[in-house]
Amino acid sequence: MFITKKHISRRTVLRGAGVSLALPLLDSMIPAQTRVAPTPARLACLEMVHGAAGSTVEGGNKHYWSPAKVGRDFEITQTLASLEPYKDYLTVISHTDLDPAGSLTPVEEGGDHFRSTAAFLTAGHARMTEGSDIFVGTSIDQIYAAQFGQDTPLPSMQLCIEAIDGSGACDYGYSCVYSDTISWATPRTPLPMERDPRKVFEMLFGDGGTPAQRAARQKENASILDMVARSAAKLQKGLPASDRSRLNAYLEDVREIERRIQKVEKFNASGEARALPNAPVGVPDSFEEHANLMFDLQVLAFQTGVTRVSAFKMSRDVCQRVFTESGVKTAFHSCSHHAENPEKVAEYARLNQYHVSRVAYFLEKLKSTPDGDGNLLDHTLVLYGSPMGDSNVHNHKRLPLFLAGKANGKVQGNTHVMAPDGTPMANVLLTMMRRLGVNMDKIGDSTGEFSI
Repeated sequence: MFITKKHISRRTVLRGAGVSLALPLLDSMIPAQTRVAPTPARLACLEMVHGAAGSTVEGGNKHYWSPAKVGRDFEITQTLASLEPYKDYLTVISHTDLDPAGSLTPVEEGGDHFRSTAAFLTAGHARMTEGSDIFVGTSIDQIYAAQFGQDTPLPSMQLCIEAIDGSGACDYGYSCVYSDTISWATPRTPLPMERDPRKVFEMLFGDGGTPAQRAARQKENASILDMVARSAAKLQKGLPASDRSRLNAYLEDVREIERRIQKVEKFNASGEARALPNAPVGVPDSFEEHANLMFDLQVLAFQTGVTRVSAFKMSRDVCQRVFTESGVKTAFHSCSHHAENPEKVAEYARLNQYHVSRVAYFLEKLKSTPDGDGNLLDHTLVLYGSPMGDSNVHNHKRLPLFLAGKANGKVQGNTHVMAPDGTPMANVLLTMMRRLGVNMDKIGDSTGEFSI
């Protein structure tokens, strides 16, 4: 008996006027009787600023972040409660330190917020400067993209939530750029992070169309799917039922995300009072809506192979936003300075719990998205954490970190690892890179591999 499959290129796209819609992996893209080499794992790096309540003495004793049990089959803590359904994919890492984010000389004291973000994915120590001679290190997302992102349309994506300054001097003698991005292509080359979901959507699905074409489509509230309807119908005629179903589900996901962006733009252009009056028209006032859109766009990018690498800065140091959906009424930065008051530490733990719940949304999307012989969460490694520990004293000890995803079988999950005192967070970054296939000896202040 001969097995036959209709073979179409993995790089097949649906094209229309100013639109190029990449496709998810379909069975018809795999030639019959062939074994397809696994695609390199996707990598998503997520930063949340201001540390965690669980990194305090009070929070540590109450296990707000770190589980009491080390090893497999640990109990999910209060802060990580939303991750319970993904426990088999979860690796909680406790008590690593990020010393390069701290001050090395007395003159550097006070600049922790600027050094923190710069050190998160580089494990480097930011040079104290307000000029153009910035220097910190190359971030792991860009190290990975340099090796495994060059054959995708976008080597990497850099996204953020909060407003950015982009240039100029900030407080304590540091350039603002240090706190604007977590992605560094070289120690001297920071990469800008995109805040506007509309621009990210066009980045994924635009095809060199003119600004006039894009503006006309947005003004008409038209869908990019209208532009590719003819090529989509033609492709579907030759697909088996399973592929047609997968393609239809994907197209509906694209359309739903597009509808949500259009809804945000319509409200923001209506003249109604906005919570974020200075934000671009495509940026939602709601943090939750904004974060969910950015996560959905990352899933689409991973699903279609537009990129394998993303970095997402979920807030900005000294952010005084009130996260209304969390139920916590205290502004973020103020809440992080809890003075070790048990009630205020508990309030901050609730805010941390809410932020982690947005990552649970991302993990659910990855897990429910088919990808080859599994799902996207099987084939992705997600890093979530903060470069601060106890934000009340601006230290960089006992950092809150976790990994999620199996990374093509390279990470087992369902594990809590307690690091020995003084273990650099850089050891986690080094281990991640090696598990993902990058041959490197050191990053930042790393001293060796970390058991994950």
